Amino acid sequence: MNLGIRGKVALVGASSQGLGRASARELAVEGASVVLCARGVEALEAAREAIAAETGSPVHAVAADLSQDGEPERVVAEAMARFGQVDILVTNTGGPPSGPFEQHDSSTWRRAYELLLQAPVALARAVLPGMRERRWGRIIAITSIAVKQPVDGLILSNSLRAGLTGFARTLANETAKDSITVNCVLPGYTRTDRVVELAQATAKRTGVAEAEIYAKWEREIPMGRIGEVAEFGAMVAFLASERASYITGQSVAVDGGWIRSLL
Repeated sequence: MNLGIRGKVALVGASSQGLGRASARELAVEGASVVLCARGVEALEAAREAIAAETGSPVHAVAADLSQDGEPERVVAEAMARFGQVDILVTNTGGPPSGPFEQHDSSTWRRAYELLLQAPVALARAVLPGMRERRWGRIIAITSIAVKQPVDGLILSNSLRAGLTGFARTLANETAKDSITVNCVLPGYTRTDRVVELAQATAKRTGVAEAEIYAKWEREIPMGRIGEVAEFGAMVAFLASERASYITGQSVAVDGGWIRSLL
């Protein structure tokens, strides 16, 4: 299937590894120029080299902490200086600490807000004028299955990713007339460093062996297995495509059936 994004420019947050890297790779496979962004310079450059070598698409890397004031705007400015525009924005950040409510003080909540909500809003604000001018754009927020079915021990993620979902759904209505779509993609339990960290934290908190934590998750997933990052990246690429031009305001789960709700 030709997704119709060859020559488009995509900016993908937290793309040195995991879901962000898989999303960036799929966009590059489809012929988009890609700007990678993450905090770790070494991992970021390794991702840039690997994706560029595999796909042949132009790939640029910008090291930044998007939770810091001014950094989202700087990253967008550098992307535009390099490629002239940003057509596709994939907002993605690392997950906040796990644990119950009493474990997190006000500074932890503030940091989670800056990471999960403030950064995506700032990125969207920076790219929207150009998208409106060209009357074409895709904004895709990577959130979590937790926005539809809260996950035990993830009160920070459950709360703030739900806030991001509300922002994205409202923005979708405001931008639809300019042929800009805004959607969320909800990863389930996927083979990433974040899931390894969650398994370790859950094992420590509950006293259950890590292997049993993974087995429990797999029993809860109708497909009976943990997801792979490439499966998630494929959905991001589709929602970024010309083929998805009439899909907006949606939260699409890539979770092997884990969410049990009807909607």
